[in-house]
Amino acid sequence: MSVAERNPESVEAVTPPFRSVAFMLSSLGYAVSRGFHEVLRPLELEPGEFALLRAVAANEGEAQNALAERLSISPSWMVAIVDELEKRGLLERKPHARDRRVRNLHLTAAGKKLLRQADRQAERFDREVAEALGEEERRQLLDLLDRVAEGLELKPGAHAALRERR
Repeated sequence: MSVAERNPESVEAVTPPFRSVAFMLSSLGYAVSRGFHEVLRPLELEPGEFALLRAVAANEGEAQNALAERLSISPSWMVAIVDELEKRGLLERKPHARDRRVRNLHLTAAGKKLLRQADRQAERFDREVAEALGEEERRQLLDLLDRVAEGLELKPGAHAALRERR
């Protein structure tokens, strides 16, 4: 066998798999992230935008700055994301009843429709990802992942992509 050829069986025999929580989560996260992007691509939605739309839907009328703080998004980045979603007609800012400086976020009819579609796609993908698990195992895994996320100071419901600028 020449140097350029590779025999996968001999590689595994010589190099045992690296078993580490961080490595496994990184590998799974990469695969699932790519899959989630693909699921949302036909809807022209990024995972962070999906998470933001879900957060607005869960607390319709919340102040933009309060939502940014709750999701650990910098105020300037929040403005950029909301500007984009507003430009696409998916959400709108409405003035606060008593403070003109505050803008409350609301989904538009188009935003609600798109979010319903995205939720269905995300639920379908979630079932595919967890297909090998029973219901109790799935709950247990989610509980364990919640604890890991808490240890990393990730807020529940917030997508890590929201913390990053595009």
